[in-house]
Amino acid sequence: MRTVAAAATAVLLAIGLAGCSADSSPLPGFTTGPRVEALPGNAPAQGGGSAPACNPRASLRPAGLPQPGKMPAGSYMADIQKRGRLILGTSQDTLLFSSRNPLTGQIEGFDVDMGRQIAAAIFGDPSKIQIKVIGYDQRVSSVVNGDVDIVADTMTANCERWQDVNFSSIYYEAGQKVLVSTSSAAKKIEDLGGKRVCSVQGSTSYDNIATVKAQPRPLVPVGRAAFGDCLVAFQRNQVDAITTDDTILAGMAAQDPYAKVIGDRFTEEPYGMAMPRQHPEFTRFVNAVLAKNRADGTWKATYEKWLGDIRPAPAPPVAQYR
Repeated sequence: MRTVAAAATAVLLAIGLAGCSADSSPLPGFTTGPRVEALPGNAPAQGGGSAPACNPRASLRPAGLPQPGKMPAGSYMADIQKRGRLILGTSQDTLLFSSRNPLTGQIEGFDVDMGRQIAAAIFGDPSKIQIKVIGYDQRVSSVVNGDVDIVADTMTANCERWQDVNFSSIYYEAGQKVLVSTSSAAKKIEDLGGKRVCSVQGSTSYDNIATVKAQPRPLVPVGRAAFGDCLVAFQRNQVDAITTDDTILAGMAAQDPYAKVIGDRFTEEPYGMAMPRQHPEFTRFVNAVLAKNRADGTWKATYEKWLGDIRPAPAPPVAQYR
């Protein structure tokens, strides 16, 4: 039985979370901008959807990086500069990436700092940012509807989502794993046959549960609205395990001394920042910022700040362009 304190931590984490299921693309009826093209030799579309094959890691090639405060006239960056703030869409329940600090009330983490670096490139000031908390089911639609300028929210770039939004070059490489109790004898997710495994309903992580060839019986998928809800269910012994990206699970394990993450990654989840398709110059600008930050050590410093306790900083993901 887990401690009352551990359960209280999860309850506090879940307070105020937006109910959500992960977004599904392409969005019905959305036709703004050209669809992503199928290119010879590219990887097949993920998720078994109707999107044409593409290389989801390949973004638009960066252009020159203008001086902060001097965005090109007529560009989306100039519109953001005129407004006086960059609007970042992200979550508030993903510890280490984008979560609310209980002491300061501020949302902080690796993803938030990615957004602040874009604000710094536009204004010369990383504080000129408005953080808008969105649900997992709003990550695509918030961009499409113009509610946010950019989304950085542990979001996997895949061919389906490329139909609705542009992605930056990949800024983080994640993969799906599973979290279990420290008393569990399981070494990998396939060892959990017949066990209740939680993930956010409608997410690729949830869909992937059905693909696992567990023994001696299939896994029992349990859907919840948010990962905080999965953690609460786990700590109340309502589920036996949680599966999602290893980055999210690392944050959960850091909160619960009775939890551990096991096994190797059984999927690839390349994270990209999502932006409007009708403003490709903004995507090129963001990619130029990411390229600069890879080269000058900013990416590494950001990793060490938020994730260095998990493992030493790897080399940043190598950018791919169309």
